[in-house]
Amino acid sequence: MKRVLLTLALAAGMASAQAQKFEGLALTPQMGWNSWNKFACDIDEELVRETADALVETGLAAAGYVYINLDDCWHAAERDADGFIQCDADRFPSGIAALADYVHERGLKLGIYSDAGRHTCGGRLGSFGHEYQDALQYARWGVDYLKYDWCETENINARGAYTLMRDALYAAGRPILFSMCEWGDNKPWEWAADVAHSWRTTGDIWCSFDEVLEHGTWRAWSVMHILDMTAGLRRYAGPGHWNDPDMLEVGNGLTHNEDRAHFTMWCMLSAPLILGNDIRTVDPKTLSILLNGRVIAIDQDPLGVQGYRFMREGDLEVWLKPLAGGHWAFCLLNRGKEDITYTIDWPRFDWTDEEVSKLSTDFSTMTYEIENLWVEGKKSAEGTTKKAKTVTVPSHDVVLYRLAPKR
Repeated sequence: MKRVLLTLALAAGMASAQAQKFEGLALTPQMGWNSWNKFACDIDEELVRETADALVETGLAAAGYVYINLDDCWHAAERDADGFIQCDADRFPSGIAALADYVHERGLKLGIYSDAGRHTCGGRLGSFGHEYQDALQYARWGVDYLKYDWCETENINARGAYTLMRDALYAAGRPILFSMCEWGDNKPWEWAADVAHSWRTTGDIWCSFDEVLEHGTWRAWSVMHILDMTAGLRRYAGPGHWNDPDMLEVGNGLTHNEDRAHFTMWCMLSAPLILGNDIRTVDPKTLSILLNGRVIAIDQDPLGVQGYRFMREGDLEVWLKPLAGGHWAFCLLNRGKEDITYTIDWPRFDWTDEEVSKLSTDFSTMTYEIENLWVEGKKSAEGTTKKAKTVTVPSHDVVLYRLAPKR
């Protein structure tokens, strides 16, 4: 035990001297899968192994969904004699290190979950008082990602707690993507760019397009509520530090149109794309959304600029997103219950992004070729921005264009 304490003391001293997060991670928003939205605490190693296999077999891994993340309830009831966290031996009989090996052999990365408080939201052991031990254990196991929650944190300072775990992860020596999950309570976008690779902007999502779920002391937010709460935070996001509007509910019970709108708007937000459905039984229509590489490219664009809500007229919104190479994403979102037909007068959307990219659409002088990203094949080419365009946006759905400067 003395050797363990000496190692942890040396690690703490090194971290306080260097005090940084791992660079080179999440240069574009992270992509993967998390167990919580679909399975909550009902997880075990068989589920994780089968999901890893399914990510590969469906082509999702090749599309960029490489993190496979355990959420809450993987923990044993007690720490070991030296205070190190352990996994539930009944649910994970092979251990987390063996699970990490299985995931890594398939070209994927393993994520894990903890909490800055005394217990996790599911009542398991939190990392409070054991930050360096837990970080060292994750590194020993071969973990690649940590989601760090915010339950049971009374009288704990958020900035201090998350910076402490950042330092502990760095001291452990294994590059681990650090995903903060304190629900936006302490405005992490204002201070966490050098602490974590992403931070939650809101409380938890639930599988609804536009309705709030009341839980008495807290609320679960719909897709549209979370979109609204994250829209104004674009200046804080960029390569290596992203606004996180929570995990995707695509495939969990929304309509196909709503799934498409949800996925599209997360891409317009430059959000982490963390799947929350059962990959083992994913249906072809859902898979067609999740595998749309042209839409994923909007999210993963190397410029790393979050989209901007340019206009809202009734239930119709128009969003613009600067992309590398002088391209733009142009999205029409219909939040209403009726289809909307709208004529796009391109010069109306002349705009200079003074807040972030300093780029301009210049529709009045530039001509762009229009590609409809939710239409396949030759039909996806829809002319140019030389003349106005009339389009119908279905209820609870989007129309998404990529605009490329005409050469």
